[in-house]
Amino acid sequence: MAAVALANGLNANLVRRWVVTEERAQPGTSIEAANVSAAATVEHNSSFIPIALDSSPAATPRSITIELRRGAMVAKVDWPLAAAPECSAWLRELLR
Repeated sequence: MAAVALANGLNANLVRRWVVTEERAQPGTSIEAANVSAAATVEHNSSFIPIALDSSPAATPRSITIELRRGAMVAKVDWPLAAAPECSAWLRELLR
């Protein structure tokens, strides 16, 4: 649950609270026990909607794209997905 929250820029405690609220609203079902690959939240009614992710090779990104903006300058970097740890280290240094 924490990984899903982090990947979507959300607080893990907030996501957990949404799950608990949804489980209480639907007795007899457990979102955690369900085999749901991902969930999205709709802001206007805070409902969880299961979504299917396309895991075909064509849907898998081959690179990491980072776009940095500073004033009028825009820098776009494409990094090979196979070198994700190096990209993470580079970005960490850049943001220091």
